[in-house]
Amino acid sequence: MGYKWTDARELAEELYDNEPELDPVTLRLSELRERVLALSDFDDDPEASNERVLEAILQAWIDER
Repeated sequence: MGYKWTDARELAEELYDNEPELDPVTLRLSELRERVLALSDFDDDPEASNERVLEAILQAWIDER
């Protein structure tokens, strides 16, 4: 079973593990969305994301650093 949009903490950990040197603050939400969709373990409707969900993932990624 893969990650869903609601798995903000897990998605953030995976994104951090993939790009630990990247400062997530520099990303636009559209870029963050593309990175989430590119994760091999992501398994949710690509159209189900929204600004609130992406901001939660972004905040969790910032906290992960």
